[in-house]
Amino acid sequence: METTIAAPKPRSSTEVDFLPLQGTDYVEFYVGNAKQAAHFYKTAFGFQSLAYSGPETGTKDRVSYAIRQNKLTFVLTTPLRSDNPISNHIHKHGDGVKVLALKVEDATSAWEETTKRGGKSYLEPITLSDDDGEVVMSGIHTYGETVHLFIERGNYRGIFMPGFRKWESNYNPPDTGLLYVDHCVGNVGWNQMNPWVKFYEDVMGFRNILTFDDKDISTEYSALMSKVMSNGNGFVKFPINEPAEGKKKSQVEEYLDFYDGEGVQHVAVATNDIVKTVSDIQKRGVEFLNIPTTYYDELPARVGHIDEDLEPLKKLGILVDRDNEGYLLQIFTKPVEDRPTLFFEIIQRKGAKSFGKGNFKALFEALEKEQDARGNL
Repeated sequence: METTIAAPKPRSSTEVDFLPLQGTDYVEFYVGNAKQAAHFYKTAFGFQSLAYSGPETGTKDRVSYAIRQNKLTFVLTTPLRSDNPISNHIHKHGDGVKVLALKVEDATSAWEETTKRGGKSYLEPITLSDDDGEVVMSGIHTYGETVHLFIERGNYRGIFMPGFRKWESNYNPPDTGLLYVDHCVGNVGWNQMNPWVKFYEDVMGFRNILTFDDKDISTEYSALMSKVMSNGNGFVKFPINEPAEGKKKSQVEEYLDFYDGEGVQHVAVATNDIVKTVSDIQKRGVEFLNIPTTYYDELPARVGHIDEDLEPLKKLGILVDRDNEGYLLQIFTKPVEDRPTLFFEIIQRKGAKSFGKGNFKALFEALEKEQDARGNL
């Protein structure tokens, strides 16, 4: 099954990219216990200690641990008191993604251009400075309580940003080969996909490069619809999912129920060796969705020749799909917290620029088994 991605329309000589993005700067999670969460991500996924912010650095209402692996940076943040908006966020949603921070050359311009196009301001441009230089930040709201921060750090030489100090630890497990954020997927409510697609088009200058309807992503019991939004250079991609009518509850509906609103469903992280990465992460205790072994019976006929041996893929439950540009390998964790909400995707692209349309049926059946076990299908 082939999937075609719409090529970005070439910009005319008079058309200017008003929001040039250089990629994902970091992903910030609001969590119940940042110290323990940082230990989990170090242990399970191979992150390294990077920076710390808290009372000792002058921040009185929260603590944050920044962790890094190659170009992938996570920030885990916990409030120190109950009368705090972060506490309210965690009480309502559980652990989850609050900030998708985007790297820009000019955070002031990014805020001005997006707010004048209808974006709701979250943070007016501010400059943070210390002996290592300065970072300019600004931000806007997106779906649910999720926000985009624009991070300008061209004049900063420090470990992460002002307000943080270097976090040194005697516990530094080896990395697992995770490289950078490939894409982040948002779940929105009924009939809200197209309004948020329009938001990304109008406010941020993104383009819809791929669309899946309920015929593409469905099983006997459940379905969803999705549109993939990409910025001009393709460095930042945000698929947007909404539920579709089915006999039973889809995993998007389950997410919306337990997250108590719209939010980031999963973060997809790139690797150059998915077999090695997944083998390592699995040994560290991360659970992945179980794919029926019958999926692999038809795989060679469906995707053609691939470089990898089939048996390790089958053993690990790694999915494969092909488009006009090449193929990709992908696998999905089970939710990484008690609520059936946030999970992670590990993806290796061998030329393919799509998102695994040929894997949707197998993926949905695996998700439905988990939902059924929880009594939520």
